[in-house]
Amino acid sequence: MNKKLLFVVCLFGMFVSTHACTNFIVGKKASVDGSVMVSYSADSYGCYGVMQHFPAAVHKKGEKRKVFDWETNRYLGEIAEAPVTYNVVGNMNEYQLTIAETTFGGRKELEDTTGIIDYGSLIYITLQRAKTAREAIDVMTSLVTEYGYCSEGESFSICDPNEAWIMEMIGKGPGVKGALWVAVRIPDDCISGHANQSRIHKFMHYDKKDCIYAKDVISFARKKGLYSGKDVDFDFADTYCPLDFSGARACEARVWSFYNVWVDDMDRYLDYAMGLDLEAEPMALYYRPKAKLSVHDVETAMRNQYEGTPMDMTKDPGAGTYLSPYRPRPLTWEYKGVKYFNERPVGTQQTSFTFVSQMRSFLPDCIGGVLWFGHDDAKMVAYTPVYCCATSVPDCYTKKYGDDVTFSFKSAFWVCNWVSNMVYPRYSLLFPDLEKKRDELEKHYFDKQKSVEEAALKRYKEDENSAVKYLTQYSRIAAEGMLRQWVNLGKYLIVKYNDLVVKPDDNGVFLRTVDGLGERVQSVGYPDSTRAHIIEQTGSRFRVLEKNK
Repeated sequence: MNKKLLFVVCLFGMFVSTHACTNFIVGKKASVDGSVMVSYSADSYGCYGVMQHFPAAVHKKGEKRKVFDWETNRYLGEIAEAPVTYNVVGNMNEYQLTIAETTFGGRKELEDTTGIIDYGSLIYITLQRAKTAREAIDVMTSLVTEYGYCSEGESFSICDPNEAWIMEMIGKGPGVKGALWVAVRIPDDCISGHANQSRIHKFMHYDKKDCIYAKDVISFARKKGLYSGKDVDFDFADTYCPLDFSGARACEARVWSFYNVWVDDMDRYLDYAMGLDLEAEPMALYYRPKAKLSVHDVETAMRNQYEGTPMDMTKDPGAGTYLSPYRPRPLTWEYKGVKYFNERPVGTQQTSFTFVSQMRSFLPDCIGGVLWFGHDDAKMVAYTPVYCCATSVPDCYTKKYGDDVTFSFKSAFWVCNWVSNMVYPRYSLLFPDLEKKRDELEKHYFDKQKSVEEAALKRYKEDENSAVKYLTQYSRIAAEGMLRQWVNLGKYLIVKYNDLVVKPDDNGVFLRTVDGLGERVQSVGYPDSTRAHIIEQTGSRFRVLEKNK
């Protein structure tokens, strides 16, 4: 048996990762307009996605804040409230600071279930207390030192209009407050990413001004017998989250798919990303891209499904009749005693919500910060703009009209899921219609951005509150407009593709006969690739027999 194949087979039993989420980062000199950008997909089955909102506030001395676990809603305890807290919309605050995450898990014995601060609460509490990325790192590490950190290992993207950082953090074990962590600044002209696998390796090699770490991050490892080499060679990822097959194929492969589009010569990391050679040199934490990226480019990256690579999900039998890049869970499955796996791409059906945060230092904060937001799978939704200054978030992005078991046509989460779940079973047939509407709507928002921000800037110069009010209203109008269009898209799809046939239309208007009925439906059948597969598998079984002439 091929050595690489044998290696993968031996590791199938280790492919148990259930972690989710993906982050991509773009420095301000790596973007087309000087924006710092960070993307996020919150990938969690059954989770009802909402856009968080915490209004700015002033708190009395001695006031306490109750902390509830972000994932389970379990009460964890209470902490001292800050004297002043900032407005937070989603994962961005009024100073354009954005924090996102992916869970890498790491060594299970280092999780401290007795702590008060979980990773989700850590994000939102920090967004209410910090103005810059560096300040956020200080707030986050101080909080877990004082109150304890109760989550698994996490990679955090911490970005402001001027700087982008990745901080990785893991606990110290049951009953021990504090955390082991290291933070590295991504150079302005570089891109980076993480996707549920620790990516900071030998951090002592970075310039001291661009790398911050816990004082005991190395000494703790020595004490626990996890490391015995020189400090300069200490590897955070290898020590606290050793790479296995699932860490490569289900996690690092997603980061590779981003770099593969924007960085030359990424083929040399293909075996590493596919989990075929875990001893190979790991990908760098960041790279200089061969071209500058736009918001649209980052949105496209969040839709990647390994197209055109050996992991292309439309090229294996699991794609089914309609060449779908989606696979049912679980990630691993068994047949006749042998374990197998499904690919885990960036664009995936279990996404609860997704965003691309745009932060611009050359504009006032209330105008410069835009959270391009969407519910459900990034490939299946249109990102809409919500400005960081918004004093309220669109109702359709909240729990006002639904929850994880309550459907509503007023809920963006449910409407987006309703439409995408119509598309999944007949992907190659229906997706082009969704893609057309998605791209039209996003182009509309991009085309309007300049005029909207010029109008906001004019108001800002006269009265900042007027600009805030204007952008709050625009954010709501954009979300409500998307929702209406998606409801109409769902209605259009059910009419056009009812009963496995296609009703003819002209640019969205269904055709009628001269007598007023709907035009005769078209029977399109299978794609040619499916026809070929049927013939390969069945030979002449379904061949039409004709009489001899």
